[in-house]
Amino acid sequence: MAISAQSVVVAVSEKLSSQLGGDAVVLDMHSGKYFGFEAVGARIWELLQQPRKVSEIRDAVLREYDADPAECERDLLAFLQQVQAAGLIEVKDA
Repeated sequence: MAISAQSVVVAVSEKLSSQLGGDAVVLDMHSGKYFGFEAVGARIWELLQQPRKVSEIRDAVLREYDADPAECERDLLAFLQQVQAAGLIEVKDA
């Protein structure tokens, strides 16, 4: 499923995650793979713990970090597509 600013995204509940400093580590229990996210990625992962529109996550990142809005949305969509491909999130149309 394609991800847009209006998509609703949420972390899949079967994944274990932990905050380590400003980073996050996620364990996929089924595959045994670990995923690591640094600062901004860790914040996005934190926001993904509750269902949210992509636009809400983008707006939160823009409030908390100095970023160009268009670049932020582009990078966020790329990040979400990667974690979707890894099976870490569910994506629904708004």
